[in-house]
Amino acid sequence: MKKTLLFCLLIGYSLNFAQTTLVFVFFNDKPNKAAFYANPLSELSQKSLNRRTSLGVALNDQDAPIEQSYIQNIQNLGFTVIDYSKWLNGVAVNATPAQITTLQSQPYVQSVESFARNASTGTKQIHLNKWSDLNNTNKNLTTFDYGVGSEQIDQINLRPLHLAGFTGTGVSIAVIDTGFPTVNTGSAFSRLWANNKIKAGYDFVTKTNDIYNPSLNVHGSVVLGAIGGYIQDTFVGAAPDADFYLYRSENSLVEIPEEELYWIEAAEEADRKGVDLITTSLGYTTFDDPRYNYEYSDMNGSTSFIARAAGIATTKGIFVLIAAGNSGQQPWHYINTPADNAQVFTIGSVDSVGNSSGFSSYGPNALGTVKPDGSTRGSAAATVFNNAITSATGTSIATPIAAGGVACLIQAFSNMNRDLMKNRLRQTASLYPGHTDQMGYGILNFGSFYNGTLSTSETVKKQKVAIFPNPAKSILNVASETDVLSLEIYDNLGRLIMKNAQQRSIKVEDFPKGTYYLKIQTKDKMYYEKFIKE
Repeated sequence: MKKTLLFCLLIGYSLNFAQTTLVFVFFNDKPNKAAFYANPLSELSQKSLNRRTSLGVALNDQDAPIEQSYIQNIQNLGFTVIDYSKWLNGVAVNATPAQITTLQSQPYVQSVESFARNASTGTKQIHLNKWSDLNNTNKNLTTFDYGVGSEQIDQINLRPLHLAGFTGTGVSIAVIDTGFPTVNTGSAFSRLWANNKIKAGYDFVTKTNDIYNPSLNVHGSVVLGAIGGYIQDTFVGAAPDADFYLYRSENSLVEIPEEELYWIEAAEEADRKGVDLITTSLGYTTFDDPRYNYEYSDMNGSTSFIARAAGIATTKGIFVLIAAGNSGQQPWHYINTPADNAQVFTIGSVDSVGNSSGFSSYGPNALGTVKPDGSTRGSAAATVFNNAITSATGTSIATPIAAGGVACLIQAFSNMNRDLMKNRLRQTASLYPGHTDQMGYGILNFGSFYNGTLSTSETVKKQKVAIFPNPAKSILNVASETDVLSLEIYDNLGRLIMKNAQQRSIKVEDFPKGTYYLKIQTKDKMYYEKFIKE
């Protein structure tokens, strides 16, 4: 009994007087930054530099590598340094109050900031399964049978870009998530491998390359499936021809503040590789240790370390999409971080008929910025895993569907300013100029964005086409100011069912009643029109 009591007393003493806290040590400067500016390729890939050039993004000190001698000095003080950030210019360590004082006294240290937001240790929260809701322009003119994915593709009007040949070719997407089991073996992802679309991957949790380990949570695989998955005549992802970088930043069995650091490191690596887009279906509000929990007032886009880094990523010309969260029916019903950053594009969820999903988290952020920015289908959305189609629910699946659409836009308008692209996505959404706290500006409309941008572009000739009658009973006619080279008709699943060359009419009398898509190739450009067969 005495031993037990003594043990308890010692534990209490340790907690009260020697408890460590995760802190971030900010350094004063980057003494060797001149070497980076003289040779940017020492830190960034040519693709990363090309993205900056095409978007008019200048290099700055954030791009320079962290000073290694400073890291060594921290280690010499007895700290273990595993995680660090060049964007934030510092390292993360666990430190006692006395050690924090020592760190602050170092001449190369600017400041020390704790990850902890609260003093109380409270009761540890258990997160056994945080994802229970988740059940140069080149054109690839693939004919797709969307199968079960047809509804979610059409809900966001993405088919016009696919029919025009914009399926993500040449666009690089970083998926930052829980890991990617079966992606290296499942037939639903074999098209990616056959076409060399998986470019790289890394596990920032374990600091290994083991992103396909079957013991990892499948959340990341299912998210990837919504963008790049493909099963012949059954399912097509939103950007099936994009390139992918797969990064693990999330340990699904725990909720610890280090995961914010893992994400930051993944985002920095994505920037090094030159990705165009980051999609993340992760977010943080509460942790296993309540000292690190956030309040709604912290959802201001700059309090959390991960939100700060997500904002920095956007300044590098990366389009960052973040899931709003699945807390809409919980006591905490707000968005999470980094979805709170005003510069990222936050995605909410709707159901098959366009109503907000009950679970979809509410905005705005703590400063009143409208969040989410827009919504796509997240209730019983289609995706793939391993060798088969599956259904998933959550803003986790709505976000990659949106990301695929953005990838297609980036392919179509690669040099468009990314802030302008975000604004036009908001302005073409279903509720704009109105919004709701759960749906944002409404359901995204990629076809409206695409066609509206083409019609206002000075680089696009103004020849127009029209089809009549619509609805059609027997013959569909095309009026065009220039020669028509070919007409193709696709059914509502994306299947090519008829093609005529050098004609301005096409017989549809034998078609079943329903909705169809007509692709019109003229001498100068390609058009698409939707029509109804009566």
